[in-house]
Amino acid sequence: MQFSEDQAEAYDAISEVLKLSGVDLDNATLTPQSDGKLHVLAVLGKAGSGKTMLLSKLVAALDEAGVETVSADYESRKRKDKRTLAVLAPTNKAASVLRNHGVPATTIHRILYTPVYDPEYEKIAEWLAGEGEKPEIEGLTDVALDRAFAFYKTHKSIPGALAAAGLRGSDFITGWSRRDDPLDIGFIDESSMLDDKQLDDLKEIFSTLVLFGDPAQLAPVGQSGNMSFDKLPENQKLTLHRIHRQEQGNPILDIAHALGDPALTFERFEKMIEEAAAKDDRVTVSPRVDAAMMARSPVLVWRNATRIRLIHAFRSAYDAPEDSLLSGEPLICDGIELPLKHRKKRIDLEARGLIKGAQVIYLEPGRKPGFSRLHVVGAEDPRVNAATIIQIEAPDREEPFIASAARMGATFLHGAAVTIHKAQGSQWPEVQVFAPDIYAAYRSGRSEAGIPVWKRLAYVAITRAETRLHWVTRYMLARPTEPLGIADLVAPTPPLEMTGSAE
Repeated sequence: MQFSEDQAEAYDAISEVLKLSGVDLDNATLTPQSDGKLHVLAVLGKAGSGKTMLLSKLVAALDEAGVETVSADYESRKRKDKRTLAVLAPTNKAASVLRNHGVPATTIHRILYTPVYDPEYEKIAEWLAGEGEKPEIEGLTDVALDRAFAFYKTHKSIPGALAAAGLRGSDFITGWSRRDDPLDIGFIDESSMLDDKQLDDLKEIFSTLVLFGDPAQLAPVGQSGNMSFDKLPENQKLTLHRIHRQEQGNPILDIAHALGDPALTFERFEKMIEEAAAKDDRVTVSPRVDAAMMARSPVLVWRNATRIRLIHAFRSAYDAPEDSLLSGEPLICDGIELPLKHRKKRIDLEARGLIKGAQVIYLEPGRKPGFSRLHVVGAEDPRVNAATIIQIEAPDREEPFIASAARMGATFLHGAAVTIHKAQGSQWPEVQVFAPDIYAAYRSGRSEAGIPVWKRLAYVAITRAETRLHWVTRYMLARPTEPLGIADLVAPTPPLEMTGSAE
């Protein structure tokens, strides 16, 4: 895809700022940072305007110029002439979306801490990064090192490369240290999710910041609908107007962008959805939530009470027992509860994708009490056996039922339905949006920064759909025609056993 006029203008503006800091993209040359000033720009645009494409092109140009991309995986030793780039997102989910587009991204929190490598394995990392000779490591053959090198050439991930050589995270990472040294260039995606304090923290770390954000999304809680980039001077904001994906006649984006019309009423908006559904099967209107779809793509809701009711309806539709989980039930990782002495276990779990916000499918109980076999959606090696604390909420209970009760380990909530706020930064091929909750937001009359809350909610929910939007109009659930199962989940390798200290 070629740049549009507004993308080209944004690229040129960012290139000029980078040149002031000593990075010349036109000539692919680098000089040490000299002007000592903080540079901040914001690239703003709605869904489909090409923000991710622009970001990825800039990352490629910086790489070609010799700028080193750093992440939570590995950071080489500091040199006077070294220039670095970090691509960050506020959440793990948002960072994974970028990685799926081939952009090496990590979370803001993780970049504040750097891994401490075992000295022997740091030699491998330096070699992979082109800063040393091929090492000789006891217990690792040349064939294993060659596998690591081949992986790194494609994926640029040190932990991934070491895993290809047969090593786990806890084999080569001995701990984490708080970052002391400042960083250089930072690209922050999904910056509409940043609060003012996070932006201030980033300004202290980076000398050049480029924020990529959607002004139509939901603002952070407690900021009255205002985004952190709203306070930037107008000459530091670059707006992308052209909607690239509109060339494909995408009705989902047509509907989403119609929400920008101040005169649009909720009734007219629903009529637009009905008209789109009559013309294009990428939009459907249904009186019922599809239980089968909930097993792999959560229903998006506004109210937490609605989320709990739909989860209860989902489990009832599949005749799930109250005291245990069925094989194939969806879960959302809510974090890892492990004390510091089990640091290595946390590293292993996070390396396998069990991070906050990860979508997981329950397979079966593990071999030990409190353990579960899980499928981590989107992970290269998805099968894992881990100590789990699984909470199942129900409308008639003040406290959730604990379906799996390890003393410590990965914690989960049910994933058949999630709030729109939690879904921000994620995408699924097909998405069901629960319209009665959007209507409830409309009836509330609430606004954020002069924009009705229902429009912000509808915009975020609709743009989570990659290929098909399902607009659900009633409090009804279509019962599944087949039992819940896991036949659709592929396990390329035998499951990794995560036993021991996390028990």
